[in-house]
Amino acid sequence: MASVFTKIISGEIPCYKIAETDDFLAFLDINPNAIGHTLCIPKKEENKLFDLNEDEYIALMTFSRKVAKAIEKAIECKRVGMSVIGLEVPHVHVHLIPLNTMEDAQFIEKQQLTSEEFQKIANNINSALQLD
Repeated sequence: MASVFTKIISGEIPCYKIAETDDFLAFLDINPNAIGHTLCIPKKEENKLFDLNEDEYIALMTFSRKVAKAIEKAIECKRVGMSVIGLEVPHVHVHLIPLNTMEDAQFIEKQQLTSEEFQKIANNINSALQLD
């Protein structure tokens, strides 16, 4: 059965897209720890990060780094943290979370945003992105 992320990739479920290449997709987390919380995923459905082959793993990290640099430019924060947990959705995903406090990385308190706020954030990050 296709994961929710595979359904997002296919367009079956909408998302607030940040960036897309032939192999990867970045979009805002709809249950964010902080404003600008973004998920980077491979389009290939793989359950565990370390089941990606080495080239796929490195390419995902390179893509995630570019997205993180754009988040830093677009969202006021002290730094962008990265987390890979993978228990909630059986599809590899990298959380990029704008951090101002340690609590922003704890997956406990969530931000409530409107569609308009999500779209504005996505547009701001996308505008700062350089995928070269």
